[in-house]
Amino acid sequence: MFFRGKKHPAPGKITYDPSAMSPAIHASICTGEQTAGFISRETGAFTGVMLINSPEDRKQFCKEFGVRDADIKIIY
Repeated sequence: MFFRGKKHPAPGKITYDPSAMSPAIHASICTGEQTAGFISRETGAFTGVMLINSPEDRKQFCKEFGVRDADIKIIY
């Protein structure tokens, strides 16, 4: 009857392992909403980290996780 939402890790709890994950932005075709996160190289599962509303958000994602902007893959 009462549903609890999915538990999301607190900020700073996600660690980026370049050997097991690749950076990606999941973009909606309909709304244009973008979520930055990582794709597991083993399973292909996407884990969202933060919502991208502006170029500054994308820069913050790159800075926080040490990712080059050119390495980010866009998924639709």
